[in-house]
Amino acid sequence: MSWIAASLLRRSLRVPISSAPFLRRGRPPWITSSLLADSSPLSSLCRAAGPQGLKPASSFLSLRFASSKVSGDENLKRVIDSEIQCERESDTHGQEVDVPEDLPFEIVDNPGDQAVFLKREFAGENIQVTVLMNFNEHNDLEESDEDDDDDERNENSMEPTLSLVVSIDKGEGSFLEFCCNLNSDELEIESMVMKKRDDVDGQSAYQGPRFSDLDENLQQALHGYLEARGIKSSLFDVLHKYMLNKDDREHLGWLKNIKGLIA
Repeated sequence: MSWIAASLLRRSLRVPISSAPFLRRGRPPWITSSLLADSSPLSSLCRAAGPQGLKPASSFLSLRFASSKVSGDENLKRVIDSEIQCERESDTHGQEVDVPEDLPFEIVDNPGDQAVFLKREFAGENIQVTVLMNFNEHNDLEESDEDDDDDERNENSMEPTLSLVVSIDKGEGSFLEFCCNLNSDELEIESMVMKKRDDVDGQSAYQGPRFSDLDENLQQALHGYLEARGIKSSLFDVLHKYMLNKDDREHLGWLKNIKGLIA
């Protein structure tokens, strides 16, 4: 390279950037004001493509999920309304159970409770019975060549029963509690325990042998003890009808409560 060319190169490098004619501040001279006019297609396109012309993706997702929620809620309300209408049109809706006047117990039925309570006083004793509906269904019975008596017993096991928890309290330090099954044929005692007031769970007291292991005479005597206090198989019919009626009422109230929560 000649010394003349090198001198020209050094001179060009010493020229400040701001003084370079092709790097003047502001817009390039070849972009005219007509290209930046608001009415030009390019300007409209730039505005549409800018941040102010775009909606965030979260807005679209929010609208989508909100629409899905409303649709799901409305569908659930329609199904619940249909269930409520079916309950109201059922044959048993609004029917009252005729409680015999000679029933020795007061029936305590609190709306919203699953159980019904029977109460009475008998010879200085406070007796309370907790009544629950119970369906014993055996769906997995194995096929066998059992005789007719066994088949009849299996059919009876499908019949509804009532679970009773009988508490007999004399107001002293301990009380008796019987767990029973009641059906149309008999009252079956499953267990009997003696509980202390300060240990209602009965964890520390000796509970005795299983009821089925007791002497048969003692078992029969305990059945007679309950019968004398009104706990016997004749209670089944009225209690069964009452519990079916209660189940209908509680089911209707349950549906209404769900509808109220999602409204």
